[in-house]
Amino acid sequence: MYKDKDPRAALFAAASAPARTGLIAKEQLAEFDKTPPQEDAHGRKVWYQRGCNFVLAYAEAQPGAGFARAGQPDEYVVLLPDQPALIEANGDSREVAGNSIAFVPPGDSRVTLPEGGRVVRLFTAAAADLVALCPNADAYAAGRSHIPPFEPWPEPAGGLRIRAYDLDVPPQEGRFGRIFRCTTFMVNFLDLQQGPRDPGKLSPHHHDDFEQCSLALAGSFTHHLRWPWTVDRSDWREDRHIAVGAPSSLVIPPPVIHTTEASGAGGNALVDIFCPPRLDFSMQPGWVLNDADYPEIPQQIPQR
Repeated sequence: MYKDKDPRAALFAAASAPARTGLIAKEQLAEFDKTPPQEDAHGRKVWYQRGCNFVLAYAEAQPGAGFARAGQPDEYVVLLPDQPALIEANGDSREVAGNSIAFVPPGDSRVTLPEGGRVVRLFTAAAADLVALCPNADAYAAGRSHIPPFEPWPEPAGGLRIRAYDLDVPPQEGRFGRIFRCTTFMVNFLDLQQGPRDPGKLSPHHHDDFEQCSLALAGSFTHHLRWPWTVDRSDWREDRHIAVGAPSSLVIPPPVIHTTEASGAGGNALVDIFCPPRLDFSMQPGWVLNDADYPEIPQQIPQR
């Protein structure tokens, strides 16, 4: 998952703006392996969790189970860790292999798993019906003044349609994980970590104005969180060291300092999710693997 030198190091060094006050929010933890699903019918079990700008829907499906969206307002993401799916949208259809990521256009669509298995879908908070299903639906009722309002990125070359990408991409020196981007999300499949992460090579860092969602699909992890000291002591919190299994998801608020340590003896699979996409990662040559399809980068986005 991590080489001797983390390729994000230079980016971390640049992200050094002093912490402002009155910004601290609680992390959002969802342990799908320990809690009952919010939906359990029609051959599928679905767990929901929200962040400031998004909803994550983790599902386990029986063969033939489907997931439909009617009038979806914007592009959404389908992660297929194991088994294939048939994706239909606006009269188009595509068979997508397992171990893939797909982007689905707005409008009416359906994802069917002919062999069953796991599927993760990612929607923006514009999907109000899905926000309402989240156990932490009220966690953002007070708003987050330090997180800019969500704005989609430019549409891809050739317009919005079903697009799918194989995740079987070998590691490459100087590239961080396997990053894919659409108009609404950036998803980074970190390289599989075999065995525990070296505790002498962690990567604590923070983000000034956007959340990070870390989705564990296999193995176990400890999320280390440290709240910065601002001049306002009411912002201060004790350090957190959150041990989780898989599947689980943690939404880390800015500007909390964080790093995640794989701890399982076997394979540890982690996916980092950002909504909207990150500008800094997008500007690194070769990091975004589908950059040819989504080539435009908005200007003057103050992400750090």
